[in-house]
Amino acid sequence: MSRLGSVQRKVPCLFVTQVKEEPSAKRERQSFKVLATETINQKALDADIYNAIPTEKVDGTCCYVTTYKGQPYLWARLDRKPNKLSEKRFKRFLYSMEDSKEFIWNIEEDFRPVPECWIPAKEIQQSSGNPLPDENGHIPGWVPVEKNSKQYRWHSSVVNYEAEIALILKCHADDPGRLEISSVPLSDLLEQTLELIGTNINANPYGLGSKKHPLHLLVPHGAFEIKNPPMLKHSDILSWFESCTEGKIEGIVWHCNDGHLIKLHRHHLGMCWPIPETYLNSQPVVIAVNGTKYDCDFEPKCLFNHFSKLDGQRFSRLKDIKFDV
Repeated sequence: MSRLGSVQRKVPCLFVTQVKEEPSAKRERQSFKVLATETINQKALDADIYNAIPTEKVDGTCCYVTTYKGQPYLWARLDRKPNKLSEKRFKRFLYSMEDSKEFIWNIEEDFRPVPECWIPAKEIQQSSGNPLPDENGHIPGWVPVEKNSKQYRWHSSVVNYEAEIALILKCHADDPGRLEISSVPLSDLLEQTLELIGTNINANPYGLGSKKHPLHLLVPHGAFEIKNPPMLKHSDILSWFESCTEGKIEGIVWHCNDGHLIKLHRHHLGMCWPIPETYLNSQPVVIAVNGTKYDCDFEPKCLFNHFSKLDGQRFSRLKDIKFDV
């Protein structure tokens, strides 16, 4: 089953959503929330949502693995966005017409420049060989993460291009109730999307590492299947998020048999995220990073070296991992 992430394609919500105004302390500002109704989205029904596989929606930043310079590389998300003048014109159009599909873009002149190595995300519609913006006026895409990159240093910390490996967090193959951190060949991850999580990503909702000793990991999309999912009813899902241990997650992504993805975020139900204790950071984990397998010397301060020193060790909770440095 293909399990590409949300940057590669637009992922609809499980329920039909509606925008509701929220009271604001400042009169000049009006805030809005996109909230789920109790009606299941027709797109979800068409994708046979009742036979889909529910997985945990992990809170990180999306990445992609594909070839660059003749070898597998990690790529960071970089959306191509319109310049200020074009963005104002687009917003005025939306205010008057309310349908972004009717807006006419000049791809060469309306958008900010991106690096030459930038590539658009897959499945984006194109016209005359040019990728078309989404309904927000952005063109989702990717840039390769170079070794020792300053801008993408946390992305860079989870890959080693000399050994061609990446640090992956996944379920333990022989013990589904345990997580595993392992070094995986980048070639095994080709054309997959993943989430980068950790100390300096999205305010670190999983409590990993520390400012002095940052800890980051890659999680393949669809890695954590939900074993006891709720029924596909608004009330049942709300109750599951509120009272079940397995429901202490950011959201759910259903992987349908036809390849479509359907999602539901806690925010769609008016619930808070992040939360103090998450299901992911409370699970036991084993380290499986054997540095002697690779014909290269890891830098002393790199994550691969730190994890190789912990090879074989078990921790009762993911967030308990500490480096002895």
